[in-house]
Amino acid sequence: MDSQLLANDLADQIVTTARTATGDSLRSVTYFTRSDFEQLYLREDLERDADLNTFVGHEWRGFRDTSNAYQNSELGGYRFTVRAFENGYLLRVTGERAGVLITTDGLQVQSYEEIADAIEKMLAEDPTRQ
Repeated sequence: MDSQLLANDLADQIVTTARTATGDSLRSVTYFTRSDFEQLYLREDLERDADLNTFVGHEWRGFRDTSNAYQNSELGGYRFTVRAFENGYLLRVTGERAGVLITTDGLQVQSYEEIADAIEKMLAEDPTRQ
């Protein structure tokens, strides 16, 4: 994998983590920042025609809005979002400077939490984002 937004090792680690946790249910993995994005993985049977620019922009704004809206919640700090669609699910894990979108065919909620935990750690440890 020849990633330009993040180190190749981290890109590979993110995809491997998502693939290991989801198996054949994994649809795509996209790394994004406030100003750019890179699709790290797309399952072979899916079309490459998604409008990722609009999609990622919406998810970045959604992260900011959600973080601000719930910052004083008794539930604790915001961690991640899972969205359900007709043809799959989206997991958004976002830090202050970067995030990862993972789409799947469907998983148990606990699986999404495990993936989010791992991705949060990777984003926090990324030396290019310090």
